[in-house]
Amino acid sequence: MGPDAEHASTAWPDEHELLHLGIASAVAVLHGLGGMIHWDLADGGPMPLAAHTGLSDSFVRAWEDVGPGEAVAPARAVLTRSFAWMPARGDRDSHFGADRLPVGTGLASVPVLTRGGRVGALSVLTSASQEPDTEERRVLDAVAQCIGEGVCAVRTAESAAESAERRDGESSGIRRGPEFGIWSWDFTNDTVSLDESAVRILGFGTDAFDGRIDAWQRLVHPEDLHRVLTWAAQACRGPSAYGVECRIRQHDGGFRWVAWRSRDRGDGNGGGAWLSGTVRDATDSRLTRDFIGHALRQDNDGVLALDSSWRVAFTSSGAEHLLGLPEQLSGRSLWEAVPDLRGLGVEEAARQAVTDGATLGLDVPWPAQQRWLRMRLVPATDNLTLYLSDITDIQRDAAERHPVDAAVSSQSTPIAALTRALAAAVTGHDVVNTVNEYMLPLFGATAVGVWTVEAGRVFLVAVVGARKELVDRVEAVPVEDLPDVAQALLDGVPNFISSPEEFVRRYPGMAGIVALSGKQAWAYLPLIVSGRTVGICVITYDRPQMFPREEQTLFTALSGLVAQAMERARLYDAEHGRAQELQRGLLPRALPSVPAVTAAARYLPAGEGREVGGDWYDVIPLSADRVALVIGDVMGHGLSEAATMGRLRTAVRTLADLEMPPDELFSHLDEMVGGLGEDFYATCLYAVYDPADRHCSVISAGHPPPAVIRPDGTAYFLDLPCNPPLGVAAPPLDLAEVTLPQDSLLVLYTDGLVESAGCDVGQGMDRLRRRLETAYGGTPELDGLCDDLIAEMLPDPYRTSDDAALLVARTRALAPQDIACWQLPDEPMAAGQARHSIRKQLAAWQLEELSMTTELLVSELIGNVVRHARGPIAVRLLRSRALICEVSDGSLSMPRIRRAADTDEGGRGLQLVAAMADRWGARYTSSGKCIWTEQALPTDK
Repeated sequence: MGPDAEHASTAWPDEHELLHLGIASAVAVLHGLGGMIHWDLADGGPMPLAAHTGLSDSFVRAWEDVGPGEAVAPARAVLTRSFAWMPARGDRDSHFGADRLPVGTGLASVPVLTRGGRVGALSVLTSASQEPDTEERRVLDAVAQCIGEGVCAVRTAESAAESAERRDGESSGIRRGPEFGIWSWDFTNDTVSLDESAVRILGFGTDAFDGRIDAWQRLVHPEDLHRVLTWAAQACRGPSAYGVECRIRQHDGGFRWVAWRSRDRGDGNGGGAWLSGTVRDATDSRLTRDFIGHALRQDNDGVLALDSSWRVAFTSSGAEHLLGLPEQLSGRSLWEAVPDLRGLGVEEAARQAVTDGATLGLDVPWPAQQRWLRMRLVPATDNLTLYLSDITDIQRDAAERHPVDAAVSSQSTPIAALTRALAAAVTGHDVVNTVNEYMLPLFGATAVGVWTVEAGRVFLVAVVGARKELVDRVEAVPVEDLPDVAQALLDGVPNFISSPEEFVRRYPGMAGIVALSGKQAWAYLPLIVSGRTVGICVITYDRPQMFPREEQTLFTALSGLVAQAMERARLYDAEHGRAQELQRGLLPRALPSVPAVTAAARYLPAGEGREVGGDWYDVIPLSADRVALVIGDVMGHGLSEAATMGRLRTAVRTLADLEMPPDELFSHLDEMVGGLGEDFYATCLYAVYDPADRHCSVISAGHPPPAVIRPDGTAYFLDLPCNPPLGVAAPPLDLAEVTLPQDSLLVLYTDGLVESAGCDVGQGMDRLRRRLETAYGGTPELDGLCDDLIAEMLPDPYRTSDDAALLVARTRALAPQDIACWQLPDEPMAAGQARHSIRKQLAAWQLEELSMTTELLVSELIGNVVRHARGPIAVRLLRSRALICEVSDGSLSMPRIRRAADTDEGGRGLQLVAAMADRWGARYTSSGKCIWTEQALPTDK
């Protein structure tokens, strides 16, 4: 697009744009659906619609004209020169009522007055039938007033321009658009070229500008230079047009606003790099847009805009001045950057405004600036705007006229915030933190401690701001040894001490406590619920403090609130403690010591205020030195989920003892979880590791995959088949077969370790992998590794929303010289061959003491295969913590021990095996079954 084309499509500034800006601001003030302006032509006819924003075509058609005598809000506003309100009165079966308003809406109108006597009506269609409050009306009037002033200014400027054109003989009956200039920036030699129009727009002669880029930069206002250079960099990189407005220095030392827009660029291929575009005067347009901002600023001394995460998106200079805000506030959480707002109840009010979707207002004292502020909280779909006004003079006048009412009003907002916070407190620590955050600023105190009384002694619940030496000195001390506390507890009324001198005078034997505390005044508040004393709250000051009667009364009232909160917290702590004790009882008290792995585990409950969860883990010894590693998570929190976790862990251990294959075991678990109800489901991961060949079978039901750390320290996650969680799975489930390196680490975990509100599972797993590689130091101590992982992944466990379980195992492998295998023919002579081979191998292992029993066991087991099963027959000996003997065959029929009658010729073989072996059993294999026995090694071996 060339300059002429852009010139033809631009009309700036004009009355139409001013009206639209005004309507948009009015709609924002009332959170309306749309707005419109009608002008009274003073000819007795209807008022035509001049401009509208955000309204449907059908609505616009219904309001194209408004009769001067109609009983509608715009006409009444013009007639009475005051605010007019009209709620919709249509029935629910029609979209538009007889008053031309959609059902459930309302129309608010204010007059727009100009100095020339022209009258109009600014109207906003609201989404509720509730009339705007006084504050909203005042802002709406201010917007309307500014629109009137702006219209006058625009028309005055237009008249002056037309007169000038007539004097110059250039009048053609067509209003001229703004003048555009052409500029070009050559990056090769750092020069800027301007045409005559650009020089005229910028307001300086050719002698004031030599074309060098540094000279041009000196003409740009210092505050705007960084923004202009950033625009230039964007324009050079991007194919789209970019625009920016900045201030240019004039001959008289003043500045004027100009708007730069890039149009064409060159990348330097075959020539120099350059950028060109247009420039126009933007001074009037900036003034036009500032009309509406002035309307809002004159009624609100400051504005703060927050996004959906309570981060500051915009701060006006007035808000920075009123609140004394820190620098670089944009992008930070308002409650963290200005914590005093939290203590004054502003955060709670903001959350309530967003939840209710309604505007809230509150007056708060701002001690940092020694002023009173009126805050208006206006929620939107994904943000919140705070409008601030300084009402110090209003409050001062009210205090002089009604001092008692002013004192009550000054404390009502913080007390309301304290009440809400105490109602939300869950634990005893929550109560103490709430008192510290809300109650201490109210009285100017600096420390608080809450103590319970049990068996005639005081025990600390929590303390903030007190010296540790003092806390240790009075912990578990009998009440009678603390007369200051005893007096408040026995009398059942607060005990106030204004100075150290008064303290020592009343309690001479406690002079050491006074010196140790370092405090200057004390308030002892007994916590009494239903006539029963549950503890005492001690509030202290860093300077002497007089306690007037009104303050003592307020302390007494607030102590009742604290006492009720502490009683609720005590009941919760007791129930939560029992629940956690139950959960800990359902987890392994200690991990078994097995030859295949060395293991360590951690369980971390959810943060304070959360119910118990269903995360669990287990290490289960299996036959032939194999081991099963299990971890799972029952979805949800509560005693029911904890009980389900215990049932699930018991079921897994029982099924594992039956030597079931992992996929069959999970089929049974899925059926069990599904039988608990539709609301129950769980994730689980089950891994069986065999140290003889380092083979690991892993199956997962909706659970995150385990991590493996190789001996060289690199970590990766196993690629497992995707199976649904237990309770919704569809057996058969798929499993993975892997071979692990010797001395590798296998890390099992629940989603609570890697997932949080600010981190999804994928990001958490990546963090875990990096941490594993960092923490692995060749042969790390597993307990220390678990602690490091918990500290890294969950740095603030009290704020976690889910419990977490972690199981780390270092794998071992049997040495080849500790394994012996033989394949035997499927015939009676196999028993003799087996006895000969075993006798020879045990002699090599120096285990001749076990030769006789082992030969008898093998003979009996092979005889059963020859007689009742089928080959091929295999025998394997494993030397570990015990001597393990296995006989495998190709039959799927499992042996079972039975009682043989005196006349039976058979049935005593398994009885003999059970008598001679310490343990025995059978399990299925991929080709049949395996019967195994274990014998303890001689003690000197």
